[in-house]
Amino acid sequence: MKKILEVKNITKIYKMYKNNIDRLKEIFLNKPYHKEFISNNSISFDLYEGETLGIIGVNGAGKSTILKIIAGVTNPTSGEVIRHGRVTALLELGTGFNDELSGYENIFLNGTLIGMTPKECEEKAKEIIAFSELGDYIQESIKTYSSGMKMRLAFSIAIYSEPQILIVDEALSVGDAHFAAKCTAALRAKKEQNMSIIYVSHDLNSLKLLCDRVILLNHGTMVEEGSPEAVINTYNFLISKLNDKEETITIKEAQNSSFGTFDVEIMEVTIKGEKSKSNIISSGEKIIVDVKIVSQKDLPNMTVGIAIRDRFGQDIFGTNTFHHKKTIDFHKDSSYICSFHMPLNIGVGKYSITAALHSQDTHLSNCSHWLDYACDFEVAGVEGEAFVGLCRLEPTIDFRQIHTKI
Repeated sequence: MKKILEVKNITKIYKMYKNNIDRLKEIFLNKPYHKEFISNNSISFDLYEGETLGIIGVNGAGKSTILKIIAGVTNPTSGEVIRHGRVTALLELGTGFNDELSGYENIFLNGTLIGMTPKECEEKAKEIIAFSELGDYIQESIKTYSSGMKMRLAFSIAIYSEPQILIVDEALSVGDAHFAAKCTAALRAKKEQNMSIIYVSHDLNSLKLLCDRVILLNHGTMVEEGSPEAVINTYNFLISKLNDKEETITIKEAQNSSFGTFDVEIMEVTIKGEKSKSNIISSGEKIIVDVKIVSQKDLPNMTVGIAIRDRFGQDIFGTNTFHHKKTIDFHKDSSYICSFHMPLNIGVGKYSITAALHSQDTHLSNCSHWLDYACDFEVAGVEGEAFVGLCRLEPTIDFRQIHTKI
């Protein structure tokens, strides 16, 4: 595969001053009055033609800094970025816009700033306006736009500037679901045309859907690089450790799909249909998901949860005992089974189940055990009326005549 971008040992160090006087002291007295903050530390990776690369990490991990360096907005302290094509970046919302100009005028301003010629801007203007769905608002001043409208225009200009590399930093989190879905479809179409994409988002499902590979940053360093599923599991582990002041949470046997304190441990997860008696189940059939648990100590007010994911790793459904207001107390040297009974109202396909033991409503609180890919199952065939899609909503249909033509 052809390399479109090379990031080589990028380090970015910011000088942090208490005040402006310390800056002056450092200049005239030739003595350091600052502390160093390492935002990026020796980060290296390549991006290939037609590839979508995701970058994730908790706040302060260094994601925005590395994107600005790749886009050429910020210079690195050391290292180099080799670009083999035009880079367009959607970073901070509104960057490259003049609030006093109209949306139409900003197409030319922003387009020129990201490398388009005036002729290209003119040729693409109609398509940009149509994609943005701004209609007559395109002639209004940008300062009258909502954040969602600005995002529409910025994304539309970026996607039609025909870059070899497009950087998208949380842009799709602004605005409505309809336009976010439209943007996602556009990114997938451009990817098929060999455009390379660097995508940063806290929406883990969109990362799984769009990305071929994901990089995890933590405290400015590259922690892991690999498939979206594997890297996102490590990210979940890091999140669970944010509230782990005693540092008791570990990864079991170096597998990022299983981590926790293991004070209470999931031993096995099974799923079977009430009719099929197996993990090959019909849509609409009632199922039982059994979570077998062993406790090493007394733990009151705990939560047992499950999540169903499709073959792309997308979260389809999740629930837990906390949301159902069911009190769970574990006792030392005891075994338990927590059973979830429900109709399996999802579409035909292959799925997996993730299970977790923690307190409160999420695994961020006292994560005893997180077990990804605890088991898998297949939905084959449909009980009752056929349907298309992922969810079986079981509507009732009413049809009546409301007017007779005279």
